[in-house]
Amino acid sequence: MGESVQFDSTAGIASGYLARPGESADVRAGVVVIQEWWGLVPHIEDVAERFAALGYAALAPDLYHGKSTVEAEEAHHLMEGLDWGRAAQELAGAVAYLRGVAGVSRVGVVGFCMGGALTVIAAADPDVDAYASFYGFPPPGSAALDRIDAPGMILFGEDEDVFSVPDAEAFAERQRQSGRQAEVIVYPGAGHAFFNDTRPEAYQQEAAGDAWQRTVELFERHLRG
Repeated sequence: MGESVQFDSTAGIASGYLARPGESADVRAGVVVIQEWWGLVPHIEDVAERFAALGYAALAPDLYHGKSTVEAEEAHHLMEGLDWGRAAQELAGAVAYLRGVAGVSRVGVVGFCMGGALTVIAAADPDVDAYASFYGFPPPGSAALDRIDAPGMILFGEDEDVFSVPDAEAFAERQRQSGRQAEVIVYPGAGHAFFNDTRPEAYQQEAAGDAWQRTVELFERHLRG
């Protein structure tokens, strides 16, 4: 099981859920796992544990500072109240924590929904070595996307109704034209939140399985390859 940890950021002390492999594991890479709009809920902790089982140190920051919900209306309220600038600083602190305290040499970032958009923002940090955004992309003008050098991918269902798939595809094309690796994958028959297996109305097993495999392969290649 993971543990609650605190770490420094330029916005102040932050906290999160840290999952690590067994003591005998040779941990060389880490992953920052970014929450959906629900907060740091068991599903996100479970994703961190999945990465730990693969040999990564995985840290899921608590961007709502102790708050979480299962109600969509409250989740919307929490997301509306999020200071995205502070969140980006805390994510940079999480990357630094993994590199410094956890002792890894390379760090990836993965996030879902709101956390997917924050993943792309976090990828502008030069200490991020790869990223995977699940059904999330920042709105125009909210991030310095041209600073992203890390390889990455953005995964959507074809019925995405929250974030702009065309904006993500345009970004990926610009990245490729600049010689950087970026890809957008769209799953037929899937919608928003297709990876969340705690939401049966949204979960799509086939798309989720393929997206997980692609993410693992991306991180294996660029974080431990």
